[in-house]
Amino acid sequence: MQSVNLSSKEAKIDLSVPNVRALHDPAPANGPKLPSDRLCAAVSFQGSPATGPLHTFSTQLTGANHADEKSQVPTWKRVLDIVLIIAALPIWLPIFLLIALWVKIVSPGPVFFRQERIGYLGKPFMILKFRTMKVNVETGVHERYLEQLINSDAPMTKLDSKGDPRIIAGGRILRATGLDELPQLLNVLRGQMSLVGPRPCTPKEFKHYDASQLERVNALPGLTGYWQVNGKNKTTFSQMIEMDIYYTKNLTFWLDLQIILRTLPALIIQVIESRIAPRFSGRAEESRN
Repeated sequence: MQSVNLSSKEAKIDLSVPNVRALHDPAPANGPKLPSDRLCAAVSFQGSPATGPLHTFSTQLTGANHADEKSQVPTWKRVLDIVLIIAALPIWLPIFLLIALWVKIVSPGPVFFRQERIGYLGKPFMILKFRTMKVNVETGVHERYLEQLINSDAPMTKLDSKGDPRIIAGGRILRATGLDELPQLLNVLRGQMSLVGPRPCTPKEFKHYDASQLERVNALPGLTGYWQVNGKNKTTFSQMIEMDIYYTKNLTFWLDLQIILRTLPALIIQVIESRIAPRFSGRAEESRN
């Protein structure tokens, strides 16, 4: 048996043949179906008698060459993220501080909202946002709304575009402009995200993915992405997945740069459509009545 010491308490990973096995299709009856190129390695973790019984854990790797996750992220992508964040520091930092101050003034409670999301290769992490909702309000309605969108394959309009009393003063503007996601620059600096990539989904959303949709996590999640600049709220859940998978398969420096340059115009159009267009439609409805 080959063993690796993990601590002074003689914890060991048993790498003997009976305890290391590759699992391919078909997947377990009670588990999700996985494509044939997804490798599941089950390894038993053995500690000393004082630390308790055996513990079993499994790691899932997308493709045979994804053992070293960091090596799969292009170097240019990490460099581009850091350079752009530092270069834009005089712009985003004052906005960051002003929003933080505003949230603190208009609503008692924490400035930031933390939530578990699914990141690169299915690895979970905690995402940061400016808090745009009141403290201790029910949040399950967003998950139920998303599930409804997935099942109906309707356009991915935001729930708060229809009015949501749980949102704090100014929160709708922050959400419409995407400024509530500004703290995710810290996630980018930590290497958990990139400036460009698929939006990180929640664990519950991830459970809805079929085998082909799992390819969506083959790139670092991003603040903006191919989907965001190609329709976003006008597209369905399936179309969003298709666009994100296209990005993961065609990731290049020039594609990232193009998406970054198109993000601001896309946000302006999004704000106009979500704020101004409903007012005109409402007035038109009143005039007809």
